Amino acid sequence: MVKIGKNMNVSPGKEAMMKKKAGGSNVGKYKNVSKNEFAGTKGGAPAGSYPINTEKRAKAALAYAHNAPNPKGIRSAVIKKYPSLKKGK
Repeated sequence: MVKIGKNMNVSPGKEAMMKKKAGGSNVGKYKNVSKNEFAGTKGGAPAGSYPINTEKRAKAALAYAHNAPNPKGIRSAVIKKYPSLKKGK
């Protein structure tokens, strides 16, 4: 099993497939981030993508949301956690 996040383990083959999906290129890069601090699944991207555990990473998730199948899902997850990042503020 391969660790892709805190308490998140998948088989090596599944990790490779997740990385090939839209928005999944960084799956497995954030091994110390817990499952509920990723926004990827809300945007149709694989689990373990689009970390939002810090404000800096949340800003990056917003910047790269266009790569996810459903960018609005990523944006809504970020805004829910960090309301101050809402556009226009």
